[in-house]
Amino acid sequence: MTHHVDYLVLGLGGMGSSALYHLSKRGLNVLGIEQFGAAHDRGSSHGETRIIRKAYFEHPNYIPLLQRAYELWHDLEQTSGKTLFNQCGLMVAGPADGAVIRGVHLAEELYDVEVENVSPTDAVERFPGFHIPDGFEVTHEPEAGFLYVEKCVQTYLESAQAQGASVCLNEQILEVKISDRSIEVTTDQQSITADSLIVTTGAWSSGCLSELQLPLEVVRKVLLWNPVREPVYNLDAGRGSFFFDMPEGEFYGFPSLDGATLKLAEHTGGETVDDPSHVDRSLHESDVPRVSRFVEAVMPALDPRPMRHAVCMYTRTPDGHFIVDRHPANQRVVYGAGFSGHGFKFASVMGEILADLATTGATSLPIEFLSAERFSE
Repeated sequence: MTHHVDYLVLGLGGMGSSALYHLSKRGLNVLGIEQFGAAHDRGSSHGETRIIRKAYFEHPNYIPLLQRAYELWHDLEQTSGKTLFNQCGLMVAGPADGAVIRGVHLAEELYDVEVENVSPTDAVERFPGFHIPDGFEVTHEPEAGFLYVEKCVQTYLESAQAQGASVCLNEQILEVKISDRSIEVTTDQQSITADSLIVTTGAWSSGCLSELQLPLEVVRKVLLWNPVREPVYNLDAGRGSFFFDMPEGEFYGFPSLDGATLKLAEHTGGETVDDPSHVDRSLHESDVPRVSRFVEAVMPALDPRPMRHAVCMYTRTPDGHFIVDRHPANQRVVYGAGFSGHGFKFASVMGEILADLATTGATSLPIEFLSAERFSE
């Protein structure tokens, strides 16, 4: 038997849980469907922490979205009473003429983002436990920090349900049929028609929206937790997150939350995933050397071998920017995809944007640069 809902959200990770929340906050009849459990570890929205920052070196067009994202994360903290955002700061280091450092300064210049330039001498005192390579420039963004990722997703889901949203977990999507007149979704448990649909299915986006032939690549990414040898990276000692633009790749990490281990990973690279439902989540010997070499070169107080690991996925576009758009066959279908490994911090504002597009067909926030049309030009 088929039943009808006004608004349907497919995929309840970072973006989908936020969209569900923003629709329910408007008093709308909304249902969310997730193929796994709440705040699960099978996709891209897990791993304890995610960096959030305003000095956005990827592209300055993201900064107005980040400014709104910050407001919305703080709003969620206030309404839920939960701590979701730790403003511990972010140290960025790299060649002065590299894209990362130049991007940080462009954000500072165009949007007056607070960025501190740190001299090599001061860096030794301010960031103990780090060896800054010769010739690197160091910046510090005091408004940056990290989000507790699973806690954010869980809070969105709980808050949405408290506002009247319905949630179906552990329910697999079998078919999505979109025409100019109808929206039909079949799962392994039910058939649904909807007035409007939001698709936020992460690494499964190409399958759910196969007719769009979105230029998405899914890659396997490994997160590592390495033992700390000295208490120089501890969050309770005032340490922050870090990002290094090294000649062999980009590496990032967080302060030690438990005093025993520190989470870090390589942002660049990654093996292509053919089927996101069957990702090898074991630790390969080849997953470790690049990060270990980074640790040996830059973090002498950290053991170069990990104590534990997790595997997630990046869904990347050719230019590294997100895709946020409406379906060409039915404007009541909107989607967000290709968040390219730097998207979670935007979940708060992306949920609002997707809810705007689903309810009114437009948003006041500047997302034109994220349109799928750029790939057909």
